[in-house]
Amino acid sequence: MAMQRFAKYQYETSPRKLEPEYDPYPKKRVQKKPSTAYTKKEENKKEKKQATKRKRTIILYVIITFAILLTISYRNSLINESFNETEELKKNLASIQKENEQLRVNIENSLNLKNIEQSAKEQIGMQKLNNSQKRYISLDKKDYVEPATEKIEVENEKNWFETILEWINKIY
Repeated sequence: MAMQRFAKYQYETSPRKLEPEYDPYPKKRVQKKPSTAYTKKEENKKEKKQATKRKRTIILYVIITFAILLTISYRNSLINESFNETEELKKNLASIQKENEQLRVNIENSLNLKNIEQSAKEQIGMQKLNNSQKRYISLDKKDYVEPATEKIEVENEKNWFETILEWINKIY
């Protein structure tokens, strides 16, 4: 054994390299599968299953995307519908307010006494009273209003704080 070490020794400037007696990183042995028609059929089946699985996932993603887009468009249509409804209500409100203003102006114009007298003459045919249409009635000079004989006191309801203060004032 001394001879073997001496034989492996190299006469150079670099130190000698010792080879280990065992392999620290053993190589894994890979067994090759025999390429038979049966294994190829199994591989084809596996590939077909994977392909169908991929197709199914793609179809599922397309369906989910379509459902999301459908819900978004439905929500937008509801928003548009409510917006149109509010706009129509605003238009109705504006027209009603305008009509209200016109009616208010008409009422103010019609409350004028000259206008009332003129419309009474024209529409109903009313006329002013003349002396022959007037009748005088004599009434007794007796006063029909009776004076109050009893004194009425109105008591305001007091809150609890005022009643306590009143009770303390009575004591002292």
